[in-house]
Amino acid sequence: MPSQTHARRAFLRSAGQAAIAWSALSYSRILGANDKINMGLIGAGERGRGVMSNFLKTGDTNLVAACDVYAEMIDRAQRMAPGAKGFKDHRQLLEEKGIDAVLIATPDHWHSTVAIDALNAGKDVYVEKPLTLRMEEGPLIVKAARVNNRVCQVGLQQRSGAHYIEAKKKYIDEGVLGKISLVRTWWHGNGYHLRKAPPSLATLPSNLDWARFLGPVKWRDWDPQQFWNWRAYLDFGGGQVTDLMTHWIDVVHMFMGTDAPTSGVAAGGVYCYKDGRTAPDTINVLLEYGNEFTATFEATLAPGIRGEGIEFCGTKGKLYIDRRRYEYTSAERGAKPVEVMGPKYDFTLDHVKNFLECCKTRQRPNCDVYTGHRSAMASHLGNISYVQKRRLNFDPLREEILPL
Repeated sequence: MPSQTHARRAFLRSAGQAAIAWSALSYSRILGANDKINMGLIGAGERGRGVMSNFLKTGDTNLVAACDVYAEMIDRAQRMAPGAKGFKDHRQLLEEKGIDAVLIATPDHWHSTVAIDALNAGKDVYVEKPLTLRMEEGPLIVKAARVNNRVCQVGLQQRSGAHYIEAKKKYIDEGVLGKISLVRTWWHGNGYHLRKAPPSLATLPSNLDWARFLGPVKWRDWDPQQFWNWRAYLDFGGGQVTDLMTHWIDVVHMFMGTDAPTSGVAAGGVYCYKDGRTAPDTINVLLEYGNEFTATFEATLAPGIRGEGIEFCGTKGKLYIDRRRYEYTSAERGAKPVEVMGPKYDFTLDHVKNFLECCKTRQRPNCDVYTGHRSAMASHLGNISYVQKRRLNFDPLREEILPL
């Protein structure tokens, strides 16, 4: 019976061989080193426009089209690029022949449909995390990327963060921490999950397509909170687990060299903010990675505690890292921490640059679609355990929850 590592390597080899078999159409679309990439923005809300601003900063892209169910968001995107066409339906945007790549920043429940449609339309794709709302969506997106020979970057930008790469090389790859048995992650007080809909949305605006926003989700009457703060509702997103834990568990996978959790259990609830939300405001997740180590995630929206970070705990020391810095502390008695500050700019820009470079070279990006799928998968284990109120045993090779 082959090991999970060997089986995964075989999968990646076969996928790589398939990607080499360029069709004439794919080959003809390879961009020259000095060509600008024409971008479409699908999901033009605050995050979509924020990431798109990084694309425009590079000087290597043109924003030529923007799509959103709310015309107000399209108007705001067009202020960034006055010549950009506006669309309500992403399928119409994808019919535009001059678009080379798209940025997908819709709510999570639209990610798989839009990403697969874009990949099948021959577009390269940068999609915000989490890649999926449901675990089973991931393999379908990976397949679409591979079959169509498309570059697909998931917005887990730590993969491109210089101080993350440096810390991994200095302390993990060199074995400085010894045997790592526990990785702790946490993200407390993230106020974005407490957003209140503005008064202007008290009644459904005439230029907002509520039915299209719902898409595959069952019908419900207009609810400004579910539209504005959709991350708090499990029909549309995975709450703090997929929004925040996915970032950190991806760093765990990156540093530890494995993306194969074998069990997951979670506990939490809506303890503080009984405002109709279905995603827990307080949650603890515990993942086991074979007989090697455990990884935990802890989060609460209660304002009494704030902050976020990751701590790798080994037999010879510990490594703390977040988006601003990293700090190593030896296990030797009296050892003083060694602190290194990270870059003072948003390294989403580095992640965007990596994607654009790969659009031209046709290499795999730093957070390729398969990598993004596996990190979303680990987070989904936490949410499924929370909903089902039980420990899950998991086969990471077949990507299946095992029966009781």
